[in-house]
Amino acid sequence: MAGGLTVARLADVIERRTQARLAARIIGDGARTIEGAAPIESAQSNQLAFLANRRYRTAAAATHAGAIVLSPGDRQQIFSEPPAGVTLIECAAPYAWFAFAAQELAPAPLPRAGIDAAASVDAAARIDPAAHVGPHATIEADAQVGARAQIGAGSFVGRGAQIGADARIMPGVHVHAQCVVGARCIVHSGAVIGADGFGFAPFEGAWVKIPQTGRVVIGDDVEIGANTTIDRGAMGDTVIEDGCKLDNQVQVAHNCRIGAHTVIAGCVGIAGSASIGRGCQLGGAAMIAGHLSIADGCVIGGGTLVARSITTPGHYSGVFPLMPHRDWERNAALVRHLDELRDRIRALERQLDKKGSS
Repeated sequence: MAGGLTVARLADVIERRTQARLAARIIGDGARTIEGAAPIESAQSNQLAFLANRRYRTAAAATHAGAIVLSPGDRQQIFSEPPAGVTLIECAAPYAWFAFAAQELAPAPLPRAGIDAAASVDAAARIDPAAHVGPHATIEADAQVGARAQIGAGSFVGRGAQIGADARIMPGVHVHAQCVVGARCIVHSGAVIGADGFGFAPFEGAWVKIPQTGRVVIGDDVEIGANTTIDRGAMGDTVIEDGCKLDNQVQVAHNCRIGAHTVIAGCVGIAGSASIGRGCQLGGAAMIAGHLSIADGCVIGGGTLVARSITTPGHYSGVFPLMPHRDWERNAALVRHLDELRDRIRALERQLDKKGSS
């Protein structure tokens, strides 16, 4: 933001945006002007840094940042009083406060409303006058583009698709027919929303395509990473609920449902008809088998294969070395009984100890 914002102004804006759920206490000069955000080790006097990991306490004590946001506990451990030239911002959730502040300091540019002369827009499409359609974008008949939405250069919005207000469709995105992208969503370049799901029926050694007639329905405030693919439903819809965040190169197959505010890291693959709960976290390259469900609030470690439903919230992980399948099955059976085997070994050791002492 040109000219920056004072620390006091940032705190006021964030408190109002979060309806006082993210209030902060300013220790030091609230009139200090902040022009940007930077890592704690390299931040300068006109920049904001944050401390959310105790490993960086030493760096925080020596920072040259103009302001630093941190928890009350970290503040008490590091600073008995504000260091010269540094304003402290004490907050219960410093990382979140920093994220809101960074948004205020570097707002996304708003392109000029209107349709570029090089775009191809069907006469039956409904484009809000406040929306922006970039060069070489294509919008087919009966598609809807909401107020202040942005359709980037070379993007495609298919027949009857809906793009919500304030959504940002980056250059080179494909949103296929009848699919829905909610308000304030961000869809990054190369993403494909609504390609056919992988549906084929075997017949006499060949495969017969099953028409994929469902949609992809994406809620509000969702972010879809670059080159991520979300397949349309075979008959019903594939659904991504409000507030989900999907990283780059994620594959979501047909008829999946991803619960609200779930985050999914890069290269995760989710097979057809899987249901992921609300508030879950899926680590990079995790593989989720089809036709299963994962409970709300689960954390799945990177590289983990989820082959059956998870009904209890918790942190799950597992990476097994590559081996011939027959050996893997045998070893997996042993792993399931490790607790049992441990108890038997301990019992045998106790028996041997008794014999040795008699």
